[in-house]
Amino acid sequence: MERSRWIFVGILTVVLLIIGSSLIARALIGDTTPPQGPDLTLDRPDTISVRVLTSLPVEPWVRSAAHAYNATNPTLNGVPVEIEIVAMDGLTALGQWDRNQFGALGAGIRRDDLSADELAALEDFPTAWIPDSRYLVELANASYKERLGRDVFLTDGEYRARPIAISLFTWGIYESRARVLEREFGEISWQTIHDAAIAPGGWPELGGDPSWGYFKLVVPNPNKNAGGLAAMIAAGGEYYGRTDLGVADFTNAQFQRWLNELMGAVTDFSSASAYTAEDFALFGYSVGDGGQLLESDLLQNMQGVLTRWDDPLNLYYPQYVTWFDFPFTVWVGPETTALQKNAALEFQRFLLSEDQQKAALAYGLRPANPNVPVDATAESLFVRWRDQGVQPVVPRSDAMRSPNREVLLTLLRWFELNVTN
Repeated sequence: MERSRWIFVGILTVVLLIIGSSLIARALIGDTTPPQGPDLTLDRPDTISVRVLTSLPVEPWVRSAAHAYNATNPTLNGVPVEIEIVAMDGLTALGQWDRNQFGALGAGIRRDDLSADELAALEDFPTAWIPDSRYLVELANASYKERLGRDVFLTDGEYRARPIAISLFTWGIYESRARVLEREFGEISWQTIHDAAIAPGGWPELGGDPSWGYFKLVVPNPNKNAGGLAAMIAAGGEYYGRTDLGVADFTNAQFQRWLNELMGAVTDFSSASAYTAEDFALFGYSVGDGGQLLESDLLQNMQGVLTRWDDPLNLYYPQYVTWFDFPFTVWVGPETTALQKNAALEFQRFLLSEDQQKAALAYGLRPANPNVPVDATAESLFVRWRDQGVQPVVPRSDAMRSPNREVLLTLLRWFELNVTN
């Protein structure tokens, strides 16, 4: 044992002498090359490009904010940052995530394993996603977690999904029509709209102008706009008188009959664009007499309605409410770099700043920052259109529970079988 110990000490001494001699020689010949290790310069790009998929209702505000942010010449660790906004409806984005059309890497593959061409293919991969609602994030994450065995969107920690604005679905009805409905039914609700829609005599039977014809409902096309599904979910909430609905509720024959009668009042889903409230303002009564649409969309198009039709929209807030909270969600997989992820967080903080939250008011969006009230600026659409029924604080509402994937698929399938055909 003693002999082995002395042998080990001798070997260690020889190794130290060799290392010391090498360092002395390097110093004498002026060799200052650092020890070999990761070349950090390879991970330092000329520009940090942050690509943000953004749902349609907040895209104008977010794009304007990105333009303002880029104008400040932001940097991260000395590298210039550029924010790119890509407009995409939440359901469309969810479908692309589910089909992996953005090109996420397989389980266990790291950036270090990729060739130059494979790295180049990731240049357009989204750094962050702002969908319409948090449930879309949860559905996309569940799909990837099953495929990869890990989360790609987080619900806690620094990179968690955080709402950047809020909007809800509310009734927007031309004032002339709203007065008749209130006189006939007492309040604006899904049941009121249903009864108006199925009135055999049309508007004359309800006490309206005979030239109005039959009641025409405006609802977003669920195949083009996540708001269409939100409207049907809200209708189900009122029909059943509760906020938590499942597949069995939406496949109930009696409810489907009621919903079919309701949706039958929509003029033409096939010709409607993804921007339903804009169509409302552009084409007036030919599109519809009223409907349940996103509050921010209605507020943004109020002036267009007045300019073209001289009949303002009145807003009415339903008891069973569906919300969009527009969560800013950072992709945490290896497809994007740490610099890109952190730059996305900086832009998220910019969107949540008081100045940008005040700017959102001009787009009819309710601030996610609690320090900013809806009447914080004179440009706020909540101030401008308060006489049309806009409520700073939403009254007597019951928020609908977020739908799961099975409910969404059930509603979409029902819509394809009963409405689009």
